[in-house]
Amino acid sequence: MKVSTAALLLVSQSANAFTFVAPGSRTSVALNVETATRPPTRFDSMKSKWKGYVPTRDVSDASFNYEAFEAAVETVEYAFNRNDVVKGTIVQYDNGGAVVDIGAKSSAFLPLQEAGLAISGEIDDNVNLDDEVDVMIISEEDENGQLLVSIKRIEYAAAWEKVQAMNAEDDLFDAEVVAVNRGGAIVLVQGLRAFLPGSHLTGVIATEELIGEKLPLKFLEVNPETNKLVVSNRRAVVESQMNDLSRGDVVDGIVKALKPYGAFVEVGGMSGLLHISQISYDRIDDLEKVFAMGDKVKCMIIDHDKLNGRIALSTKTLEPEPGDMLKDSARVFELAEETAAKYHERMEAERKAREEAAKDIVLGLGDVVGDALSIDEGDVSDDLDAVIGDEASE
Repeated sequence: MKVSTAALLLVSQSANAFTFVAPGSRTSVALNVETATRPPTRFDSMKSKWKGYVPTRDVSDASFNYEAFEAAVETVEYAFNRNDVVKGTIVQYDNGGAVVDIGAKSSAFLPLQEAGLAISGEIDDNVNLDDEVDVMIISEEDENGQLLVSIKRIEYAAAWEKVQAMNAEDDLFDAEVVAVNRGGAIVLVQGLRAFLPGSHLTGVIATEELIGEKLPLKFLEVNPETNKLVVSNRRAVVESQMNDLSRGDVVDGIVKALKPYGAFVEVGGMSGLLHISQISYDRIDDLEKVFAMGDKVKCMIIDHDKLNGRIALSTKTLEPEPGDMLKDSARVFELAEETAAKYHERMEAERKAREEAAKDIVLGLGDVVGDALSIDEGDVSDDLDAVIGDEASE
């Protein structure tokens, strides 16, 4: 039976064969693809012969051959382990990071986030091509033999060592505020983020306006094991101010709090106590009748504790006349320096008087002892003989 190929219907298909059947017929025709393969084209012939460009090189004068080179490579042992610190060279920028030649089979990769403690901008803003840098290996080799490396972790460890040394020396240092939060501020110390509690800020509060400012600081807590770094602005200010303060100095202050036992006055960032007994020579029944919150006052330092940053204040010593603080405090503050000078003269005169009195007492005691030692020895011997005779007669 002759059937036109145009009338054949495809009824099944396998990997290499097709089966056709004519309409209204039970006879099928099978066509094997392998037996009906088309002849290769010119492109197929060229493709089968192409092996890539192989340049001709004269290696007759070389000191080694490829087999020797391969054997030499096999003898080299690459010992790169996680956390090892090695030297490398930045050879190119790639995928947002940098490729670093560390002498391994494959170049290592330095991600942007590992390019340093203080990263800014893109990778080329942080490392330069051809720079030789120390890097730490932070991963195992991937399927391509590539390692991940870090500069940040080396700088991080070095920063903690510097911070611990500064803390051991109890150094005073300046640091920039980079962020604020409800609890205080964040500052950068040797590239590390340190917490500055709001209660340890002096004369300022933790607002956005503080960002970018540099503050004098001292450490409160340094713990590398827990990554805890806490600093204080108040401690730095207090200790630096304490070095310039002496007993008898007249200072300006602001009343910050009133208590039944006295007023707390802020002096140069420090809190000093003006005890109620040191306000006036007259008795005070109600402190709020003398001071109000925020009042500007002048006080004399009568004592200080430099170790704990505490100072004791007095306005009583600045009164021209006893009770003036209750009658006219403005006059007291206006004449504070003059009154303080007179007070110091009076204290110095009293000190000299006490020294003279003590000297007189010592000299008087010397005269008494001298008189006692100058008693006639004959009288003493007669008295002893009389005592011995009386005891014998008994």
